[in-house]
Amino acid sequence: MKVSQGIEQYFNYQRLNVKKNTFRNYEVILANFQKHFGDIELSSISSQDVLAFMTEMSGEAKQSTKKLRFTLLAAFFNYIKNSADPGSQNPCDNPALRKLFRAGRPIRFKILEKDVVDEIIFRTPNPRNRLLLELMARAGMRVGEVLRLRPKDIEDRKAIIRAPKSGKEAEAAFLPQKVADRLHRYIADKGLEPEERIFPITYAAARIIVKKAGDLVGISLKPHDLRRHAATYASRSGTPLEIVSKVLLRHANLSTTQIYLGKISDAEAIRWIDNLHG
Repeated sequence: MKVSQGIEQYFNYQRLNVKKNTFRNYEVILANFQKHFGDIELSSISSQDVLAFMTEMSGEAKQSTKKLRFTLLAAFFNYIKNSADPGSQNPCDNPALRKLFRAGRPIRFKILEKDVVDEIIFRTPNPRNRLLLELMARAGMRVGEVLRLRPKDIEDRKAIIRAPKSGKEAEAAFLPQKVADRLHRYIADKGLEPEERIFPITYAAARIIVKKAGDLVGISLKPHDLRRHAATYASRSGTPLEIVSKVLLRHANLSTTQIYLGKISDAEAIRWIDNLHG
C-alpha cells in the first residue's frame, strides 16, 4: 500500500471517530510524513526511517510534543496493520523508539476508590446518566465508545464497539450482569430501534453529566477517570494484568495499562502485603 492510499483511508476513518482538534493534529503529522517519504510503499518504511523523520520534524520541540507526534504516527501504522494491510508491520513498535519519545516525566493519574464511584453512581437517579457512568466505570469503556452504541451492538453481556481506537473492525466490552440487565431494560423501555443511538448526546453534554456526578460527592471528575477506575479496581482485586489490559481496557501494549494503574502508595502496598500474608 502506498503512503497516499494509507493516509486517504485513515483520514476517511478518523473523520468519523475523533474530535476536530485531534483530526487537525493527524493532518499536520501525516502531511509532513507524506512530504518526507513521498509516495513509497508503507511496508518499506523501517524503524530507522521513522527515527529520521521524527528527528527532522520535531527538532527542538518539547518532549511532550515529540511524544504526541510519535503517538499519532504509531496510531496511523496500527490502523494500517489492523484494518488496511494485515500483513504489514508497525515500524513505531520498537522499544528504542518508544523510550526515546516517551513523556519527559511519568503521568500521575487520580485514582478513584470503589466506594466513591459507587456513591457517584448511586446518587445519579437519571437512568440514562447512570448507565453512561456505569459503562465507563464498570466496563472500562471510553466516553466516545459509549456515545456511539446502538441497540444492535448489545449482545447479552457484550457491547460491540464498531471502528474502535485500535483501528480494528470491532472490539467487545464485557458487561457486569446487573449493568447488562439495566441496559437491556432501558433499550426496551425507550423502544429504541436497532440503528438508533442509545445515548443521543454530544461529547460536551456527556462531560457535563460526568462533572455534575462528581460534584455530588465533592470531586472534580472527567470521563476518563471512570475508565481508569475500572482498570485500577480490577487490578487491585486480583485480576491478572493481561486481562485488565487486553479484555477490560483493550490496550495494544501492557506498558500503556501500567501507566493507567497509577502509583501505589506505601499505605496501599502495606495493605496488600497484609492481605497476602495475614
